[in-house]
Amino acid sequence: PESTAAATPAPAATPTPTVTATASTSETPAAIISLIGGITGFTILPMLGSIVAIITGHMAQSEIKKSGGMLTGKGMAIAGLIMGYVVLVGGICVFCLAIILPLLGIGLSIPFIGNTGY
Repeated sequence: PESTAAATPAPAATPTPTVTATASTSETPAAIISLIGGITGFTILPMLGSIVAIITGHMAQSEIKKSGGMLTGKGMAIAGLIMGYVVLVGGICVFCLAIILPLLGIGLSIPFIGNTGY
């Protein structure tokens, strides 16, 4: 008698799915908060928004650097930092001028206000 094992074909090898680990990157929340704080500093809450933008912008940059490429958002963090510093420095300059100019006797005069006439 002939062997039946030789008559049956070998089962076809089924390809096994390969799972590749893809590094998914995400944006750090601190960068998003920094950008929102910078925009808020320019529009609604000048000093408070600027301080939030500066603090969270530096936090975001530190998180991005430590993540080894897993976190993104460096552009948003930098934009928040720039807006925050611009508003903060501008506000400090305006405040200093408002204090120093009157001490020097240089006041801001608005025409026709306070003048009674001729």
